[in-house]
Amino acid sequence: MSLLLIVSIIWALSFGLTAQVSDLGAPFVTAVRTLLAALVFLPFLDARGLSRRQVLAFAGIGALQFGLMYLLYIASFRWLQSSEVALFTIFTPLFVTLAADVLRRRLSWLFLLTAALAVLGTGICVGSGLGRKGILLGFLLMQGANLCFALGQVLYRKLAPASGKRDRDLMGLLYLGASAVAVAMAAPSIPWAKVQAMSLRQVGVLVYLGAVASGLGFFLFNAGARRTDIGTLAVFNNMKIPLAILASGLVFREAVDWPRLAAGGAVLACALGLNGLSGVRP
Repeated sequence: MSLLLIVSIIWALSFGLTAQVSDLGAPFVTAVRTLLAALVFLPFLDARGLSRRQVLAFAGIGALQFGLMYLLYIASFRWLQSSEVALFTIFTPLFVTLAADVLRRRLSWLFLLTAALAVLGTGICVGSGLGRKGILLGFLLMQGANLCFALGQVLYRKLAPASGKRDRDLMGLLYLGASAVAVAMAAPSIPWAKVQAMSLRQVGVLVYLGAVASGLGFFLFNAGARRTDIGTLAVFNNMKIPLAILASGLVFREAVDWPRLAAGGAVLACALGLNGLSGVRP
């Protein structure tokens, strides 16, 4: 659990920082982040003893959980403020619980009530901006990202223990899979003019997002994911949200409707509590 808490703190600043480089294009930023993360963990990669099927499975998990997820996530910044992006990750725990239930071929009735409460709470938090152009598209992009991230967590948690490998042995495979997807998407559309005009600050932000937020962050999160139950994992998917929204308002000076956020957050807290009740199982 402590690993998941550390990652929540690391990720709290990532939303605001990602907004500062999102104009470089989702494919390019995704490619840089995943390649930097791969460079961090390739020295630790140990695929000895893994079958070809296992190697492809872990690379596929990385392509889904990191590669495709980042493409959708970063694209949403075109339509959303960083605080809204953080808030819209609220649905990830629901996807985690649902994915785990589907793999077990059972569905908790509490999941449906939890989903309804999460939708209500999110609507309260952003109700004043629902008429803004593009917010629905941004929301849908984020739900695609949430689903990719949730499926990756559940699949990794299921397959990693059977591999007999440590987390650091496997992360290189995941990042290679993510990089393959990201580079393939980025290659035809790299905004060379914007890349050449990058400031030192943007370069620093990309290095932090790739090596720390993506590399170290996802390593610790997946390591924590295989050491905890589904309910705890689902709840910790949202631990970063209040921290990220606070950072967006206090550090990055975005406009935040604090009373509305507090009201919606109370409903979301109820959703998380119910999600914990429905997901507390190994």
